[in-house]
Amino acid sequence: MSKALSLPRHLSRNATATATATSSLRTTRRLQLPRHYATVSPTPPARDPADLDQITTLPNGVRVATEDLPGHFSGIGVYIDAGSRYENDALRGVSHIIDRLAFKSTSHRSADQMLEAIETLGGNIQCASSRESLMYQSATFNSAVPDAIALLADTIRDPQNTEEEVERQLETADYEIGEIWGKPELILPELVHMAAYKDNTLGNPLLCPKERLQSIDRRTVEAYRKAFFRPERIVVAFAGVNHHEAVKLTEHYFGDMKAPGITTSAAAPSLDAPQDQAAQPLQPPYPTSQTPPQKDSSLMSKIPFLKSMSTSAPRPATVSPLDPAQIIPHPLDQPITYTTPSHYTGGFLTLPPLPIPPNPSLPRVSHIHLAFESLPIDSPDIYALATLQTLLGGGGSFSAGGPGKGMYSRLYTNVLNQYGWVENCVAFNHAYTDSGLFGISAACGTQFVPRMLDTMARELSLLSAETGLGRLSETEVKRAKNQLRSSLLMNLESRMVELEDLGRQVQVHGRRVPVQEMVGNIEAVTIADLRRVAKQVFGGQVKNVGGGSGAPTVVLQQGEEEGVRMKEVGWAEVQERIARWGLGRR
Repeated sequence: MSKALSLPRHLSRNATATATATSSLRTTRRLQLPRHYATVSPTPPARDPADLDQITTLPNGVRVATEDLPGHFSGIGVYIDAGSRYENDALRGVSHIIDRLAFKSTSHRSADQMLEAIETLGGNIQCASSRESLMYQSATFNSAVPDAIALLADTIRDPQNTEEEVERQLETADYEIGEIWGKPELILPELVHMAAYKDNTLGNPLLCPKERLQSIDRRTVEAYRKAFFRPERIVVAFAGVNHHEAVKLTEHYFGDMKAPGITTSAAAPSLDAPQDQAAQPLQPPYPTSQTPPQKDSSLMSKIPFLKSMSTSAPRPATVSPLDPAQIIPHPLDQPITYTTPSHYTGGFLTLPPLPIPPNPSLPRVSHIHLAFESLPIDSPDIYALATLQTLLGGGGSFSAGGPGKGMYSRLYTNVLNQYGWVENCVAFNHAYTDSGLFGISAACGTQFVPRMLDTMARELSLLSAETGLGRLSETEVKRAKNQLRSSLLMNLESRMVELEDLGRQVQVHGRRVPVQEMVGNIEAVTIADLRRVAKQVFGGQVKNVGGGSGAPTVVLQQGEEEGVRMKEVGWAEVQERIARWGLGRR
């Protein structure tokens, strides 16, 4: 029997070490062999989403705008040039009601069928009204785009708007109005507009006045629709949809749409009529005064020419030409003026004191808004205004989070962190087609309203200072511009925001402003630009088309406190305090 050869233990260890070293050497040699690496082509620059934008205008005036940026969801929106700024006395408050009537019964679906179709669609579908636009929007799966635009077209073009539906929404609006009037943070921004543009355009209430609810009925709603739901006032926007497909869908659902008052009979001018014929005035886009009178209407008795009409003559009766000045039209027959510029008036508005809250742990506060007329949305300086708003920033007295939320903004560092009696302080900037509002809203302890007003005026005045510790610095301006850019780009990641941005820009500018252009304009803003714009806005030197007064706008609602007599703050004192800081005109 042979025995296996066994080495001494120390020799065995040496042999193992030698084998390991040899193996490592072979591995090292293998690693040192030349190898061919993959080559990477230079990355092409990212395309601006605006490069994918296309706009087509249909023969009837409807504009189709698309941004063919792929994604799992698509967005479809219909934007109508309507809203509270265009309302006359007879239509006051209808914008608030019209968006509540969306997605109810139509000529093709009952209300239950409409609701079922929306739930089957999935995604998000909504309607909202603003001062200058009425928006119907949907975000849905790519495969459901035809179904989504069919629903939007159905509720826009063929709603039933029955008396029962209108009455139900008026009742809901009545409750909603009461709730909003009890919340200063919701109603005061509305009242700022009403005070800033007294009795005109942008000062028309977005929230239906309670006293108007009894005057709105189905006929009023239809008059509103006939005045504003016109093809030349409509933009249909698609995000994530091929342009050719979008145009086909829009032609199918909106291509046959004609302005109210245009008929296909030979007696009325058509879209294909000769220029001299088509240029004749159209019939009024609302119920005419020649329709049969309602039982509760005394319209016919107010028309003097009816007394001269006779059917008992031996020959056919004739009616002499009428003097239009002698006709007293029904209020709903009053023409709508679409191009009236907004006129900024400024002013002071106070509300009844806030009652003591039932919960003793809740703070007793007064609310104050200070605003000035600013620049319209198409102004080149709109980027400087947006930077100023971000630089001021603001928020509540308590905010979870760090500097990324704007904790280094001026209203945080100079106001909220300095005064314990300030509950919140925020800068706001509202831009419209021909005007705008810029200012600060705040809530403070009931006894600190005068100091709060001084503090707000001081922060606005420092924006134009060229010397002193409060002047603008390169660091904070750079921070504000970075925050503004990141906010813009992150918001556009949302399909619904992207869609609304596309539709509203085409509606206002006639084109989509590229993102890179907006980012470049933000980067180009300098401290000198910020000071110049601040002097213009807060000095009451804005020269918009409406010819504003340059005066400040202040809305105040003081709060009550147990055992403390409230000192009323008057307009004279408010003007004096604001004037001390060189703001506005008196």
